[in-house]
Amino acid sequence: MTADRTADLVITGGTVVDGTGAAPYAADVAVTDGRISAIGQGLTGRQTLDAIGHIVAPGFIDIHTHYDAQVFWDPALTPSCFHGVTTVVAGNCGFSIAPTRPEHHGVIARTLENVEDMDVATLEAGIPWDFSDFPGYLDSVERRGVGLNYTAYIGHTALRLYVMGMDAYERAATAPEIAEMGEVLRTSLRAGAAGFATSFAKTHRGIDGKPVPSRLADRAEIDALLAVVREERRGVVEFTPGEQLGIDDLYEIQPDIGVPFTYTALMTTPTGAHERLVQLNRDGWAKGAQVWPQVSPRPLTFSFTLAEPFTLNSNPVFGELMAGGADERRAAYADPAFRERALAAWQAEGAFLVPRWGTYTVDESSAHPGLLGRPLTDIAAERGTDPFHTLLDLALDEPGLDLRMRCVLANDDVDALLGILAEENCTLGLSDAGAHVGQLCDAPQATDFLGKWVRERDLMPVERAVRKLTGVQADILGLTDRGYLRPGYWADVVVFDPATVAPGPIRRVRDFPADGERLTADQPTGIRHVLVNGHAIQIDGTRTANAGLPGQVVRVPIRN
Repeated sequence: MTADRTADLVITGGTVVDGTGAAPYAADVAVTDGRISAIGQGLTGRQTLDAIGHIVAPGFIDIHTHYDAQVFWDPALTPSCFHGVTTVVAGNCGFSIAPTRPEHHGVIARTLENVEDMDVATLEAGIPWDFSDFPGYLDSVERRGVGLNYTAYIGHTALRLYVMGMDAYERAATAPEIAEMGEVLRTSLRAGAAGFATSFAKTHRGIDGKPVPSRLADRAEIDALLAVVREERRGVVEFTPGEQLGIDDLYEIQPDIGVPFTYTALMTTPTGAHERLVQLNRDGWAKGAQVWPQVSPRPLTFSFTLAEPFTLNSNPVFGELMAGGADERRAAYADPAFRERALAAWQAEGAFLVPRWGTYTVDESSAHPGLLGRPLTDIAAERGTDPFHTLLDLALDEPGLDLRMRCVLANDDVDALLGILAEENCTLGLSDAGAHVGQLCDAPQATDFLGKWVRERDLMPVERAVRKLTGVQADILGLTDRGYLRPGYWADVVVFDPATVAPGPIRRVRDFPADGERLTADQPTGIRHVLVNGHAIQIDGTRTANAGLPGQVVRVPIRN
């Protein structure tokens, strides 16, 4: 593109941070026909956006979202759109909603209910289900329009259900089934999927509390699907590691597959396990393995009710209750034998996500409003019992077991997190935007990173921070015309004030189909202008009246 004519729009007077990590510099940015047409001094355009005192950067790319269903009823993709995010990747952890067959729509909804805290009634009311294969899903999103640029992984759980039916929840695949899965995966990659995503995590339990289908895949199936990715040379492979394939295995496998791997998540823990993973990553990269651990600048904090205690369901004794209803759960909570079995499971060798009772506080209680905000350990001490028994006793006092607790699972060691966030070959991820909407809202990841860590704690220069949010993510995905401010690239741009940028408050609203409830964060500070493909969706901190749906379905190309 040339700059010899008046541009459609010029962002003037700002400091350009272009996504490469290069030093900031003063320049105007011109946009014509949706793309950046020039970067320089004294540019003119039919519309001007002032950026004096602000940074002009590429739009942020969120590589770990679960907007697969929400994109249909909320194509603006709130609240990500308020935080300078211009491109999102859905389908993480293997939980895409395509490919699918009509008889499995309910199964997918119930799976998402258990693993991602999505309301079944909302999903039933909000998903059009006018697609079956993965290319058809992308086409469906494209027909309806989307406010941000959108791409998605094809998920392993959906893929198994599509090929194997309900047997996907029960057994390993046969050789013909593996071959069919491979061809479906190949077609999906060629249609532009962001890559292939899978999960082997113990926390991921689907219908009736059973392990999600991807957890039943054997090594022959995994190797065959990865071989398709190697042959197609497209996108990324995203893992939530577990028993079938551990984190160490990823560094052994990746060089042969060729495309980058990423996994969730590298977080600080009281056990110090993160220290080994940091060293593993350094050693792996030194040997040529391109594995990107996803890191988050936010403590992993959940607000959950005892009617659906997501954070406790990794305990197999709690997992047994997922197939039942409220009456079964209430009876179990009152049963001393259940309590003792649950405690024993947490005390067993290799127990996973053992609660850190010291992080538990009361978030909501109709029966005990005076306890709001109080630590569970303090309440237990006053009652002369332990935190676990106190927790269940409080829940039983609620008519619907709807005692809501807030707890921290990991990532709250500030000193250790400073080191992890600064690691060169770790990438920002795990916002989980679109998932766990009643329990957490980490969509403000980018504004939190820039405010709390870059400005307040001086973690790194702003140019390096912007690169982590933009160019690094584009390179991992293999995008060739996004993630940087360069002439000819799509004009995905965020203009922000480095002195004030912050995530703002989180609030609980009911604005989803079927009166669905969620947490949202729609009032960040310091995000001034946002452009998606050259179209301003936010000007001077306010969403534009004609924001429309300027996003594109991004079809990830073959790698060179």
